[in-house]
Amino acid sequence: MDIRTFPLGPLETNCYVATAGNAAIAVDVGGPPEAVAHYLKEKGCSLEAVLVTHLHCDHLYGVGELARTCGATVFAGAADAPLLDTELGKGGLMGLPLVPPFDWEPLGPGELLLLGQPCRVLATPGHSPGSLSFYFPKAGAVFVGDLLFYRSIGRTDFEGGDYDALIASVRESIFTLPPDTAVYSGHGPATTVGDEMRHNPFFSEFAR
Repeated sequence: MDIRTFPLGPLETNCYVATAGNAAIAVDVGGPPEAVAHYLKEKGCSLEAVLVTHLHCDHLYGVGELARTCGATVFAGAADAPLLDTELGKGGLMGLPLVPPFDWEPLGPGELLLLGQPCRVLATPGHSPGSLSFYFPKAGAVFVGDLLFYRSIGRTDFEGGDYDALIASVRESIFTLPPDTAVYSGHGPATTVGDEMRHNPFFSEFAR
C-alpha cells in the first residue's frame, strides 16, 4: 500500500489517499479535492471508497465532490449522524464555511475488503460519538482521524466529545495494535503506536 498525504481545507486536515495496484481509497477529504483527483488520474487508479473518520466539518468539505467525480461511496460512523444538524458538522462553526451536501452510508465496527485486503473498522469514540479508525493489518497502518495525534490527543470539548471514552478508545483499540503500526492522524505528522505508547504524555502508564 502506498499512502500519500494532502493537507486540505481551512484547517489543513490531512486527507490520505492509499493506493494498491490500480485501486484507491481516500480518507477525510477536508477541502477542495482537485489535487486528489489529479493524483488518482495520474496514477490510473479507481477510487473504491471515501472513508470518513468522523463527521466534523473540517473533514468533510471535499467529500461530496470527490465521491461524485469518482463514483465512490462515502462511509462514516452511524453514531455521528446527529452532528450533521449542528454547526460542528454542517459548517458555520467559528466562521468556517458550510459543507456541500453529500450522500453517505452509515458504518459500524467490523471488517471491509478494500484495496484487495482486509480493513478492520474500529469504533473509537471520544472526539465524537461515532468516530471510527480504519486499520489495515497487511499494510501496518491505521487512520485515526482526530482520536490521537503525535504526542497529543483530540479535543473532547466539542458537542458529543467524551474524554474518558477517548482515552479508553486509544488504550483498547489503538495501543493493542502492533507497536510498529503507522498512525495517520487528522492533523499533523504521522507517528507509530509504539512511539505514542512510550512518549505521549496522556498515557504515561505505558512509558518505558
